[in-house]
Amino acid sequence: MTVAADPGADPGVDPKSELSSGRGSVGDVVFRGLAVIAATLILVALAAVFIFLGIEGIPGFNVDEQHYAGQGSFLGLVVPLLYATMYAAVLALIVAVPFSVAIALFISHYAPRRIATPVAYVIDLLAAVPSVVFGLWGAVALGPYLVPAHAWLSENLAWLPFFDGQPSGNGRTLFTASIVLAVMILPIITSICREVFAQTPRLHEEAALALGATRWEMIRYAVFPYARSGMVSAVMLGLGRALGETMAIAMIASPKVLISLFIIGTNNPQTIAAHIAQGYKESTPDRLSVLIATGLVLFAFTFLINALARWIVARGRAK
Repeated sequence: MTVAADPGADPGVDPKSELSSGRGSVGDVVFRGLAVIAATLILVALAAVFIFLGIEGIPGFNVDEQHYAGQGSFLGLVVPLLYATMYAAVLALIVAVPFSVAIALFISHYAPRRIATPVAYVIDLLAAVPSVVFGLWGAVALGPYLVPAHAWLSENLAWLPFFDGQPSGNGRTLFTASIVLAVMILPIITSICREVFAQTPRLHEEAALALGATRWEMIRYAVFPYARSGMVSAVMLGLGRALGETMAIAMIASPKVLISLFIIGTNNPQTIAAHIAQGYKESTPDRLSVLIATGLVLFAFTFLINALARWIVARGRAK
């Protein structure tokens, strides 16, 4: 079947080329230029931060032993700090991820719109609360409230290394700090998961329900497989926020440079960010170079975590 040509069209002009070079071309060029400039500025800023950390931090790899917080060497200092940073972030993820996924599913698939909308607004507002406010809440309110829980864990679950020891009497522990970190990263993970769940093709969901699946089975076999890569991205973004958090850990826990699984005691493993924040004001030039060097390690570690997340997401999309 032959389609008749538009009598008002110019036979010598290709419609596609006309669209690409027509009235919208100026706006397209401007928008593309702004997008390229914005992306370039981000890369330049990241490169500038890395160069600064490298120039100022490399001398900190080899200074007098007295500047390594009694650990003898830079490696002896940074390994416990890196361990504590990852440990606190993983504890926060263990608490935050189940709640975040459940809240996102409630908003996207269970709650009626009149309830889902205000709940989503409240969750999103948590991301606007400054970390110092969360830290103050954890140290003054949540910590003392969790003192009985610390005692119960020590009495009943002492066979686990996490709770084997004398519990803190004021609740200012890594356990409390991890709960506060979980609350801080919860809106990030929830928001991304909610958007990904909502983008699941409606036909997939209706087909699962038409085949006799329950609501949960539909979510399990239609929503989760479609949203898997987005969920991984959300978790990794929350992990990045937890890795770089400073004030909540510094205000709540009583950190020491050590490697320990015990999370309800007075002495807790210290994260890199909290170590830098607490030692920055009283630093000599050599001590400051050591702190900047630990920041360089945290920068590189966070970059590797993000690269791993992108690889996982890309692999999931390819499958």
